[in-house]
Amino acid sequence: MNVMTGPIITARLTLRVLVPAAPAPEDAALLQAYLLENRHHLAPWEPLRDDTYFSLAECEQRLLASRQSMEAGSALHFAVFITGAPDMIGICHFSNIVRGVFQACHLGYAIAEKHEGKGYMQEAVQAGIRHMFTQQGLHRVMANHLPDNVRSAGLLQKLGFEREGYARSYLKINGRWQDHVLNALLNPEN
Repeated sequence: MNVMTGPIITARLTLRVLVPAAPAPEDAALLQAYLLENRHHLAPWEPLRDDTYFSLAECEQRLLASRQSMEAGSALHFAVFITGAPDMIGICHFSNIVRGVFQACHLGYAIAEKHEGKGYMQEAVQAGIRHMFTQQGLHRVMANHLPDNVRSAGLLQKLGFEREGYARSYLKINGRWQDHVLNALLNPEN
């Protein structure tokens, strides 16, 4: 199933898929600007990134790979914007989409440092999850966080996620293997 979609509009936000090159060459620049502005802010929660990762050419390549995974039905990557504003303020990604008897995916998200604490991430993720449940028919969304990431833990709790476990040495984040708390949200309609 192809998961490509149009924008999702909330009370304050627009979630839309960034596209590579034509017809929107500026999308790679939007992604690059967001990543550069938040490079140090997001570093504790992400894999190590070298300077190449932040180049315009690499952003374009990631958008191409993102497009391919979305066309294959295995992911859906949204950029988050304040409606009417030009700058990207966050991401809301659904990856590892598995169909069949599982009907599940993983959720990833991040918000620009200057927009923390305004409820934007909760609004964006809630809208994205609603889309995955109602439009994509998924049964389960999984989201994991570092044990000391209090903001992520709080966000997931507010959204109704339940802790399902603890994985030791789960992902290599910021240069070292780190434990993660495993959470999931089930679709109440199916």
